[in-house]
This record gives sequence, structure tokens and C-alpha cells, in this order.
Amino acid sequence: MALGSAFSIEQGLRPDHCDDAVNLFWDAFKGKLGPLLGPEARAVAFLRTAIDPSHAISAVSHEGDLVGLAGFKTAQGGFVGGGIGPLRQAYGLSGGIWRGALLSVLDRPVEPASLLLDGIFVAAAARGRGVGTALIGSVRQKAREFGCTSVRLDVVDSNPRARALYLRQGFVAEETSQTGLFRHVFGFRSSTRMICML
Repeated sequence: MALGSAFSIEQGLRPDHCDDAVNLFWDAFKGKLGPLLGPEARAVAFLRTAIDPSHAISAVSHEGDLVGLAGFKTAQGGFVGGGIGPLRQAYGLSGGIWRGALLSVLDRPVEPASLLLDGIFVAAAARGRGVGTALIGSVRQKAREFGCTSVRLDVVDSNPRARALYLRQGFVAEETSQTGLFRHVFGFRSSTRMICML
């Protein structure tokens, strides 16, 4: 589906865009996940084994470059998953176990009739061109295809730009959870659950 003259939206992730998707994800979340998954080279290697292209929606420039991505989560999995196996492969037995335990703190369960938006990442050069807005619209459509009545997400307090985008797109803040002592690990103090009814 073409949108404007700069990019189009595609379901899934092209095989030759996997490395770009990993880099977009890492750029977006290294502030939150860096202390847990770093150093960067090892984190990127882990993410290459953990992403699931079937749980992605891509924004692709007319030149064929990946300029944005939305990941979502269903009962069948999420954009970044993999469980303890890939963590052990990347970080060793003990490193995989403690990282898996801490990552489980961030895990959000899938709820009936609600699609979980697991993050939107837009390349720096493409920001301000409507990529994020187009991806949210496509996530809404994907949720309808799954028979969902809402899209849900969590946004951290250290990302006011994302929160403002979601508010403009019809999401409503529901509840805010404090991270407590985990703020020292993840680098944010709270996250707010937001929902958009379809």
C-alpha cells in the first residue's frame, strides 16, 4: 500500500532488511536495554537470532531502504522473542539465565481481543515524514484482521516524543507503573499503559 511519495508499508520484513531492523531496534531501545544486553556487538548478535519477521510491519522507501518498523505481539509470539535458548547462545549459561530473568520483568502478556504493539522504530533521516503515523495505522488494520477490538502498548517516561505521537493517534493513557529499583537497570522510572479502541 503506497503512502505519499516517499515510502510504502509492507507486511512482514524483507530478508535483506533484517540487519537494518536489528539496528533500528537497538538504536531505539539501547538506552533501556543497553545495561542488560550490552555490549552492543553481543546485543546485536543476539537480536539477529531473536527477531521474528512475521510479527513486523515495515516502512520501505521507494529506493528500497527500510525506514521504519512496527513490531507487535500475539499469542503466537512477538517481534523480539526467542526465549532462553538464544540468550544462552549469545551470553553463555549464567549470562543467559540472569538476563532472561530480568527481561521477564519487561514482558507484557497478550490480552484477549487486544493487539500488543511492541514498539515503533523510525530511522533518524525519516523522522517527521509521517512514517510513525502510517505504521500505527497499519497496526490498527492488522489488529482488525486478527479480530481485535483495541491496540495496547506501554510507553516509558523517558520517551515523551513517543507518548505525544500515541496521544495524537487516539491512544488513551490508562495506568502508570513504577519500576522501583529496576530503574537502575532499565534507565526509566515508570511506564504508562495506553490503549486505542478500534
